[in-house]
Amino acid sequence: MPDSRFHALDLLATLVLVVQRDNRALFANASFEDVMGLSRRHLQDVDVPGLFVDEAAVTQALMGARRHDFAALRFDAQLKRPGLEPYSVHVVVASSEDPDEVLIELLPQETQSRQDREERQLEHAQANKELIRNLAHEIKNPLGGIRGAAQLLQLELDSRDLTEYTQVIVREADRLQTLVDRLLAPHRRPHVVSNVNIHEVCERVRTLILAEFPKGLQVQRDYDISLPDFRGDMEQLIQAVLNIAHNAAQALSDRIAEGDAKITLCTRIARQITLAKQRYRLALELHVIDNGPGIPLDIKDRLFHPLVSGRDGGSGLGLNLAQTFVQQHQGVIECDSQPGRTDFKILIPLP
Repeated sequence: MPDSRFHALDLLATLVLVVQRDNRALFANASFEDVMGLSRRHLQDVDVPGLFVDEAAVTQALMGARRHDFAALRFDAQLKRPGLEPYSVHVVVASSEDPDEVLIELLPQETQSRQDREERQLEHAQANKELIRNLAHEIKNPLGGIRGAAQLLQLELDSRDLTEYTQVIVREADRLQTLVDRLLAPHRRPHVVSNVNIHEVCERVRTLILAEFPKGLQVQRDYDISLPDFRGDMEQLIQAVLNIAHNAAQALSDRIAEGDAKITLCTRIARQITLAKQRYRLALELHVIDNGPGIPLDIKDRLFHPLVSGRDGGSGLGLNLAQTFVQQHQGVIECDSQPGRTDFKILIPLP
């Protein structure tokens, strides 16, 4: 297909078709070729609706785009593939500047689901941030009053038994104050930007985890040393990765006792990644993988919410803070967990 106007579409990871007025393919990008297992020469002039299981829906969408019935029409469909199972995609049909052409963009449903999940995560994180900030400030003022009143009361009491009660009030007020400060911490601290080497981050985390769990736990390295440095807040990233790795180590308590607990820190480079609806050519992909029991099903969907914990005595703040710090780097955290393997994946765009 010789038209040089479309060459930039070959750089996209999503599947793109340019359709002529007769519903035949004018151009298919390289990603479309890869998924279909067909060369561009075989795809040229092919009947586009015939590539889909539901041909009528695609035909109607193409007609609507030419009539300018919509700016963009979205629906789910399946691509037919020679000798292979149908391929589930999310279809976006839009009119082109050329009235004789229609653009079809196809996102694998897995990709669309991930984008929807990232969008929900960002919305939840923003709502949680506002809730935490407001709640923490509402708690701080009366908490200070309660503590001060208990201290004054303690000075007036002669009975040692009664002063023990006031000491309990002071201690519990201090405990709540510490919790409030931890909730507000990520929103108070300035973002300190410098050059970050992700493997320095991983090595700091590895040293800290092994210092706390010196026996029965291996922390393995699987690094792609070609990853470039990037601009970021090193202390925030260390804390984010440490929170995830520390949670993993605590979940591995039974395996640590047996001597076969394992955490793997794995770095890779990801290409053509969409994060928060923005396309990036390159991204850092950091995995923290453990061989523990997996995330409890009842908290899997609320894993990054504040005060949600899968173990007794947990504050439920570690993963929420990790998510906050990663989002401040325009990144996301994803989790894939089943018994025997839990994989937290951090994605951060690279320059």
